[in-house]
Amino acid sequence: MTQSQPYYLQGSPLDVRLNSVVGWLARHGVSLPGLQELSVRGRKSGKMQRVPVNLHTYEGAQYLVSARGHSQWVRNMRAAGGGELRTGRRTHAFTAVEIADDEHKALVIRTYLERWGWEVNQYFKGITVKSTDAEILAACPDHPVFRVTRTG
Repeated sequence: MTQSQPYYLQGSPLDVRLNSVVGWLARHGVSLPGLQELSVRGRKSGKMQRVPVNLHTYEGAQYLVSARGHSQWVRNMRAAGGGELRTGRRTHAFTAVEIADDEHKALVIRTYLERWGWEVNQYFKGITVKSTDAEILAACPDHPVFRVTRTG
């Protein structure tokens, strides 16, 4: 993809509905391992936008990986610089810093695919945990990654 058209795979109506159900479950404390609800302030509306995410841990740090590419939550995160993660009644505020492609992003994505590939492989355009380092590195621009630091 060109810089003017970053990769973004919009969810089907079924995906959108399933995400709302999964988000509701996370909000009410019924969570699959790693699943949390991300709330981030909308860059245009100013309202909190919610989406279910898999918080990923790599070498002791926590990351949010956008499997679907440069989605709305990614654009909002870039503008807001943080948000909240929630599971049930537990809510944690955080700041987020996007990591560059030339940092350890490929390693974060590889370990993310090891953990969550069964759920997200379809959004990575053929990239899987078995892909070469070069293939994963080539996919990095399509999948933003944010390092998360809890503030509350």
